[in-house]
Amino acid sequence: MYETLTFTGGVHKSEEIKELIEDLGGFILQENLLQMELVLNMAIPIEDVDKIEKKASELLAKISVAPMAGSEIAIVSPTLARHHLPHAACDISEYLREFGAKDNMIGLARGDGKGTSGITEEEKSLIEEHDVAVFALGSFENCIKEKSFLYDDLDVPVIVTGSPDIPIEELPGADAYVGGLGRIPRRLRRGPDIRALDKLVETIEETLNNKKHEMTLDPPLLPSIVVKNAIENQVEEIKNVISPAPVTSQLDGVRVKLNYDKYHKVIENIEIDGKKLSQLAEIKKSFMYDYILVKINSESSVVEA
Repeated sequence: MYETLTFTGGVHKSEEIKELIEDLGGFILQENLLQMELVLNMAIPIEDVDKIEKKASELLAKISVAPMAGSEIAIVSPTLARHHLPHAACDISEYLREFGAKDNMIGLARGDGKGTSGITEEEKSLIEEHDVAVFALGSFENCIKEKSFLYDDLDVPVIVTGSPDIPIEELPGADAYVGGLGRIPRRLRRGPDIRALDKLVETIEETLNNKKHEMTLDPPLLPSIVVKNAIENQVEEIKNVISPAPVTSQLDGVRVKLNYDKYHKVIENIEIDGKKLSQLAEIKKSFMYDYILVKINSESSVVEA
């Protein structure tokens, strides 16, 4: 089992923490350099977390647990137009990234007004490629309630945000609701806004932990970070991808930011423990830019086969 952590510290001697991660059999999930500050999201064997904490202390750096690291979150807004998106969804996205999240913003094609809003099957499929979906809705209670059809049949955990306080029982299909995050014509920088964002972080982490617990009942054949590492080591073209996180970890797979039609055979033939990846996972075309989506088979699926 692995623990996901975030290292925040200076660039000086940062190669020491990277070498230690490799020596312990861990993985770097994402690396961001902000001027002279380095932020590393990593996955480390649970029994070796204390070694990472000791090295971070030597480097005068900070280590924090990052439950959202290694997952991919969809932040869905009815539209990306000004009518529905003054600032809230952007601020939600920015805030989640501080906690190790890899998120994607998705604006639905038909979102103008509660009477005409809608969601297509392709949009549903795109959202279901993620580990969790956050629906950033608005400020009117009746509008939020009437928009439950947007997510009530999605096959991923759904967290709804809005301005009023609404009992979760009144939002069929939602797994959780976080208030205080409606449409606000300013940045979310005030005390109540930050507390609402912290509540959203807590809710997402709890949702991910519940999903991880469910996965232990029927675990994938191998951790997604092992697949990520194998792709990065065996596919030379990954080094030429300029998009952030060219191989994005999910709880049960990875998203590879290479064109499916051109590279899916290469991904299928990657070897892990003497087996081709196509024997261990389902490899299909993503609804996001025709990327490659790898979903690792569970143990039960192999037994049934």
